[in-house]
Amino acid sequence: MKSYIPNFLTLLNVFSGCVATVFAVLNHLEWAALFVFIGIFFDFFDGLAARLLKVQSEIGVQLDSLADMITSGLVPGIVMFQLLNMAERGGWNLGFFGHDDEITLLPFLGFVITLASAYRLANFNVDENQVSSFRGLPTPANALLILSLPLILLYHNNEVLSGVILNQWFLIGLTLVSAYLLNSKIELFALKFDNWGFKDNAVRYLFLIGSLIMLLTLKFLAIPLIIAFYLIASVLNFQKNGRS
Repeated sequence: MKSYIPNFLTLLNVFSGCVATVFAVLNHLEWAALFVFIGIFFDFFDGLAARLLKVQSEIGVQLDSLADMITSGLVPGIVMFQLLNMAERGGWNLGFFGHDDEITLLPFLGFVITLASAYRLANFNVDENQVSSFRGLPTPANALLILSLPLILLYHNNEVLSGVILNQWFLIGLTLVSAYLLNSKIELFALKFDNWGFKDNAVRYLFLIGSLIMLLTLKFLAIPLIIAFYLIASVLNFQKNGRS
């Protein structure tokens, strides 16, 4: 029976992604973000459970990617669609499109994130080198980046931040940068612990401690900074290891 536990956790990720999709379509982006966070929680623990129980399987790997495609691929694309829609219409509005408004093409650019996520997940499944590290930004990290934007709008109430986030050129640029990072060749460390020793996991412990401090002090505004911290720490860590 224990072999079914990781896959059950992965299916809970699928369910969380389905619920998040509904909320994203309805433009309840804070609820969409909540269920994406829940899905990513299950995504982390399904792999951990498989390793602890020693029941890793090929079907588990494939199921995990399918779950991520929904939670961390489709939902961020819909959220970016909604943000681009808001940017065009000058502010927050309810519904998939504004009432009695014409459908414009620009918001559909948000689904470039979904396409890039699909390619990244397919590439991950066939790349045998991405075991202890990643190449390109993992889809859950990218989802957190995109989902942080509506949370910053809702809970930080800053006109400068709102002006930046709802600027269509910023959103277009972020969409393209997101797609690039997902499929880049940048090597990034994975939060997988083979042991709990500090020497072997120094970069992981420092990253987790730094991220916790930023979350406690900056709240949702910390999420983009944490992603930037992750990228910089990974580059510096692998450069150091390459020289040693």
